[in-house]
Amino acid sequence: MGDSKPADQYLDAAIGLLQRVRDEEATAIEAAGTLIADTVAAGGRLFAFGAGHSSLAAQDLVYRAGGLALMNLLAVPGVVGVDVMPATLGSALERVDGLAAAVLDSSPLRAGDTLVIVSLSGRNALPVEMAATARALGIHVIGVTSVAYATRTGSRHASGTFLKDHCDIVLDSKIAVGDAELTLDGVPAPFAPASTVVTTALLQATMATAAGVLADRGIEPPLLRSGNVDGGHEWNGRILDAYGDRIFYHH
Repeated sequence: MGDSKPADQYLDAAIGLLQRVRDEEATAIEAAGTLIADTVAAGGRLFAFGAGHSSLAAQDLVYRAGGLALMNLLAVPGVVGVDVMPATLGSALERVDGLAAAVLDSSPLRAGDTLVIVSLSGRNALPVEMAATARALGIHVIGVTSVAYATRTGSRHASGTFLKDHCDIVLDSKIAVGDAELTLDGVPAPFAPASTVVTTALLQATMATAAGVLADRGIEPPLLRSGNVDGGHEWNGRILDAYGDRIFYHH
């Protein structure tokens, strides 16, 4: 890495990935944002799912200031985060056949809704089955993944397919296999993952597109405000009441 500091190397790598996403994924981002706007305008519901650290980007879309109030988290017990003990159980559950179908069957998702599925590798049974089952039910699927994994690794699903093979729209995070941007003499493993930074940016760009498309159509995007600004709680209360039948994190 020469004389430059690891922090600078990492930030430069992240910036480079963000620039690639901006330049190479613009069409997909526009399509995904338009699909989300179409779903909102048609009275559909929005859900996001991710397993393990991929869940961070999904959670980033739900119930947050500046975000669409209609985005709900599709939670699968044991894989939402690293709070499950032991943490390795979450990784094991991602490989269990049949889990995604059971989750969808007991969820509020229905035909015409849109489901965002985040999976960096896109190779495990859970996201693959989630996407395939959802599309069979008439649910629109936006997949956020690193397409490189499909050429450098094997699928862990019985079909031999990846998440990207079962989506209406794919957003490619461009993350290299292994999700570590740096190497250093004396450090035996590559380090410094950038997938959360890039995936979150991809999805926030998509949500920004959705808000812009809705506004262009004369539809006010149902956005939340920060509860830490004056009037924020009152604003959010009105939004949550107005769209209560499409919001599943609030009763």
